[in-house]
Amino acid sequence: MATIQSIVVTPSANTVTAVTESQTWMCLICGWIYDESVGDPEHGLLPGTPWSAVPMNWTCPECGARKEDFEMVRI
Repeated sequence: MATIQSIVVTPSANTVTAVTESQTWMCLICGWIYDESVGDPEHGLLPGTPWSAVPMNWTCPECGARKEDFEMVRI
């Protein structure tokens, strides 16, 4: 049985997502890591925000790369 680390509620979509394992996503341009458990609070992404809930217009805080320039990596 998996342990739920956090629950993410998306009010605009009326959905609840249980996050069982935090994933990390790396910017292919500069190497910056987005960790779902940490989020990006300075840019409105609270800790526990899954990658699927990151807006398409979000950009890498280090180099400005687009979301599609990130790839999931295991750390």
